[in-house]
Amino acid sequence: MKSFFDTRPTWSAMVLRLGLAGVILPHGFGKLLGWFGGFGFSGTMGFFTHKMHIPAPLAFLVIIGESLGSVALLLGFLTRFVAVSFVMIMLGAIFLVHIQNGFFMNWYGTKAGEGYEYHLLVIAMSISLLFSGGGKASVDGIIAEKLD
Repeated sequence: MKSFFDTRPTWSAMVLRLGLAGVILPHGFGKLLGWFGGFGFSGTMGFFTHKMHIPAPLAFLVIIGESLGSVALLLGFLTRFVAVSFVMIMLGAIFLVHIQNGFFMNWYGTKAGEGYEYHLLVIAMSISLLFSGGGKASVDGIIAEKLD
């Protein structure tokens, strides 16, 4: 159990953790609460289940994973669990939605949708956190110290 929470108190892991949480949080809160131009919980569930044909339990996990996972990541709580969740969410987004649009984001509005470069960056950042843990100022670090 200690290895799950253990983290070296590095600034780099903390910056990575806070940066990733700050980028994913608006996406999650848009899906959950309708903030930042999102559709909110019921709108997102409807879109995922009816238009994209994603099973409701999986759609629910994506919404909760992005929103509550981002909050947990801000705190440095369950960092490795959230990191794995983000990897799975982003792989799903790539293969269900974005792969047909190519690699690059739709910077000039000339494609039908967005590419998957953003998702690969999230995956890379998440895998890095999976190895490093939450870093400095993380709840995980406090828990690991208590488990000594």
